[in-house]
Amino acid sequence: MTPLELAEKTGLRVVSPGEGAEREIRGIYCCDLLSIVMGRAKADDAWITVMGNMNSVAVAVLSDVSCIVLAENIPMDKDGMEKAAGQGVCVLASELPVFETAQAIARAMEPGGL
Repeated sequence: MTPLELAEKTGLRVVSPGEGAEREIRGIYCCDLLSIVMGRAKADDAWITVMGNMNSVAVAVLSDVSCIVLAENIPMDKDGMEKAAGQGVCVLASELPVFETAQAIARAMEPGGL
């Protein structure tokens, strides 16, 4: 499932579409400490965080995640928005806390999910 398909299926808001129609989500990673994300997130993960800034976009590019999902209704700041658009990073947003956002994504990714 692509990030944009996930957004449509779960009601996540598209903040920046980036390459969200081309990438596939293969897993979920939740963490806010950027150095840990760089070392442990897998390529094509949906990365759930509350860090809505340009550093998060840089980490998403380095980690090759399929998208950033901002939980807790956290906004992406202006610099982050510009960097996401320039780097083709898909950014989605959820009103739910991190855990509940991960649960919703996991349910959507199950065969016949949601």
